[in-house]
Amino acid sequence: MLLSVARLGSLGRAAEAHGISQPAAGSRIKYLEGLLGLAVIERSPLGSRLTAEGAMIADWAREVISAASALDEGVTALRSGRLGRVPVAASLTVAEYLMPLWLCGLRARRPDATVSLQVVNSSQVCGLVLAGEVGLGFIESPNVETGLKSQVVGRDRLVLVVAPGHPWARRQRPVGARRLAETPLVQRERGSGTRETVESVLGGDSAMAPPIVELSSTTAIKSAVEAGVGPAVLSTLAVSDELRRGVLCAVDIAEVNMCRQLRAVWAAGRRLGAESQDVLAVAIGPSPTIKPQTRGLGQVDGQRAPVRR
Repeated sequence: MLLSVARLGSLGRAAEAHGISQPAAGSRIKYLEGLLGLAVIERSPLGSRLTAEGAMIADWAREVISAASALDEGVTALRSGRLGRVPVAASLTVAEYLMPLWLCGLRARRPDATVSLQVVNSSQVCGLVLAGEVGLGFIESPNVETGLKSQVVGRDRLVLVVAPGHPWARRQRPVGARRLAETPLVQRERGSGTRETVESVLGGDSAMAPPIVELSSTTAIKSAVEAGVGPAVLSTLAVSDELRRGVLCAVDIAEVNMCRQLRAVWAAGRRLGAESQDVLAVAIGPSPTIKPQTRGLGQVDGQRAPVRR
């Protein structure tokens, strides 16, 4: 239930997703808070969001659930004698917002294939592929490491977001690239594709102010921005719902292009297995692509979203 609230931004939506009443969902959250001795969500007229403690717990819970799912899939594969296990690594944005769609497409091609997915940052994805621990990886970073081949599988746009109460939410003009670089941001850890893209666009790590805080997940970053910790630059895929609901505000950035390519990577000189080739083929096919924002429209995935200039 906690992860559903984090993903959907509302206790009511989380209850609907689980097929239960909102009071029942609230009781589950209260029971969890009683077990932990901590408040994990905050309620407001705009919806429910995780507390800082709740965001950390959600991160840990996500890892536990992922490990449990991997265990369940592995046991199921062993029982059925399936050999179609496909080891894949993906960066966080790709794993959370694109990989579920790709897995549906893969099941149509290979009903018996089981993807064993490792979710790490882009730098770690490259390391796993080079070490031969996975045959195929997906990254968001602008640079591909030596020894890897790559294929563009989609395009994404990064957007500067702030809380509605932040001074930038009322700006009449775009934030300049230099001003943004000099501002401490809520950031992912080093090695994250999003962080590497932001640093590349704004002139490199040496040109940027140190992060106000480093967090290991997009969910935690969004919670920190909503709480007023500071601005962040995130994928439009990750914040489109928050922008539509008005819990985050997008701020125009002057002078820079925040679009980036999402890539599949595999080891040069190492042949991809048939299952990995199918995963790649599905990823290259039609998938959500974020178009550059048309000035003044504030479009997100073709829909109008709140934008402050």
